[in-house]
Amino acid sequence: MDNTGFEAAFAGRVDDMLDACTRCGACVSACPTPEPAGIGDADPRDVIAGVLGIVRTGDGPAPARTWASACMLSGDCITACTYGVNPRFLLAVARLQMAKTAQQTPALRRRGVESFRQMSQDVSILSRLQLNDAALERLGQRSSRTSSLPPLDGELPDVVFYTGCNVLKTPHIALLCLDILDRLGVRYRVMGGPSHCCGVMQFRAGDSETSSRLAANSINKLAQSTSGEVISWCPSCFVQFTETMLPTFERATGTRPFDMTPFMLFLRGRLDRLRPLLRHRVDLRVALHKHPGVAGVVEAAEDLLRAVPGVDLVDLAQPAVGLQNVNLATLPGYKRQLQLDELEAARAAGVDALAAVYHSDHRELCAHERDWPFRIVNLLEIVGESMGIRQEDHYKHLKVM
Repeated sequence: MDNTGFEAAFAGRVDDMLDACTRCGACVSACPTPEPAGIGDADPRDVIAGVLGIVRTGDGPAPARTWASACMLSGDCITACTYGVNPRFLLAVARLQMAKTAQQTPALRRRGVESFRQMSQDVSILSRLQLNDAALERLGQRSSRTSSLPPLDGELPDVVFYTGCNVLKTPHIALLCLDILDRLGVRYRVMGGPSHCCGVMQFRAGDSETSSRLAANSINKLAQSTSGEVISWCPSCFVQFTETMLPTFERATGTRPFDMTPFMLFLRGRLDRLRPLLRHRVDLRVALHKHPGVAGVVEAAEDLLRAVPGVDLVDLAQPAVGLQNVNLATLPGYKRQLQLDELEAARAAGVDALAAVYHSDHRELCAHERDWPFRIVNLLEIVGESMGIRQEDHYKHLKVM
């Protein structure tokens, strides 16, 4: 698929949503962002009408620009719409259009390249600080004639496990995913890292052309399994592929090379096979750090923790917003207060562990273990402990130091 075909398909999808939107404002009313962003008093109908204007022209009224810029990708807008529109996708397009209006294409391209280069460097340094060559190869970051992955006898794997990029900064999480897949007997191939980019950083920078080219290249690589299923870890990659790239690719080519399933939903779908492997009690009072941005992931994570013998799952009754912690950076003061409130609630509840799902949440929260009376872990560490599996969290040790 060339870029001309992609751009035409992308524009067609946007036009369809613009036509379908009734400007009722339900998406704005359902969103947790307007109040902390300072536009809680704005008429929701005016806000969404302004966003549609930005999508068309790259500019619009201040409340609409604020809503688009402050989006934390919570996803409440999607379920609120009854007209087949994905408001979260339209907000992403609005941000793309604002970026294109503010800067010329060469500047956008430089910005995207710089962001991608910095991320790649961070991933490379942090993963290599923590892993030996064999572990890097297992995560698809080194190639050799002798692979440490499950033998596939020249056949396609059942599934592709797509790590994304940034989980490689906390590689113990990705390694636990592979350990669990091994115990379940799933035949997989690992893909991820900067060489399998989803294009989200370039898209955020306003460079849709480079973003689509990178994503199309990765789509072709990922379409290599017998089931046509890609298990994804990173929520940002999941949203970028499932809401932006795959539907556009399908519209342009008439084919959808694969379906993408979040790892937590994949595991919950195999809970009957997983449950007999949870042989060891893990006597912990656990609270789950929650983000609702990918539908069903929080509920799946809760089901997995409840399946671990000995775990007492505690609801801290805190707001669940955003796709993951890093997306709350659009409202830094709000983010800081949410995190502090959650830590204080966890202490008041007397939990033994605060468990996160995603890697960015773990990166931001884990060093608080030094100052609060409970462990901060990824929930797969608890699942792994029950299965007799352990991976050392070197990232937390480094950050605490």
